[in-house]
Amino acid sequence: MPALTLASDYARIKVVGSFAELLKTPFRDGVNALCWPRELPGDFAEILARVDGDEQITSLDEAWLQALTLSEAGQVARNILLEDLRLLRAHGLSPGLDCIRSYPRDDDPAGVPTDVYSFHADSAPVAADTWLCTYSGAPSEGLWNEEAIRRIEVPETRAQLLKLCGGKDDADFREFLREHCYDLHYAPLPGARPYSFGVGNLWRIAVDSPDSPVPPCLHRAPENLPGQPPRLLLIS
Repeated sequence: MPALTLASDYARIKVVGSFAELLKTPFRDGVNALCWPRELPGDFAEILARVDGDEQITSLDEAWLQALTLSEAGQVARNILLEDLRLLRAHGLSPGLDCIRSYPRDDDPAGVPTDVYSFHADSAPVAADTWLCTYSGAPSEGLWNEEAIRRIEVPETRAQLLKLCGGKDDADFREFLREHCYDLHYAPLPGARPYSFGVGNLWRIAVDSPDSPVPPCLHRAPENLPGQPPRLLLIS
């Protein structure tokens, strides 16, 4: 899957060179994703190997990280994680660090995928954005807005949802779509070329909010294939 080499195809991604630039660059002129590319040193997989249990998602806190006895490479990785958490918190964000083996799947009665494995937009009632970085494991994937269609605009899907909601395309139906997040999920168009967020890169992406000057960045979690290692993901 292509990484940032496709960024010039559509003016949606802006590559920056520092955390300060990532923080201060506005979303405008169609740009809805900011990326600070990084090739991080250290052994993040060593940290993942210390996570006990087999839960789908395990949250990792700073006290747990600091208590680990690690190799030199593991210590380098830990310091990067702690610094990223510190930077985000210093600017009023609430980042979380997770070991992810898999996400829950939605058992949707309409057969319309609404879990994080489906391309979707994050949403907020006020101006906001999402920050994320995959340090180890399969990275998140993005989809160009120009190569996507909202699932509720696919005629067959809309007919399914209308039938489930009583058959009337009215205000109650639109509220039903919002309540179940159907309006936030997208399907790739024929020939679409999803791209990889890459490992180590720190992203800030636009969400679906009333005052956003740009469309939201469409993204999804990668499929967890049998035998794949877990992901180490920061998200805020």
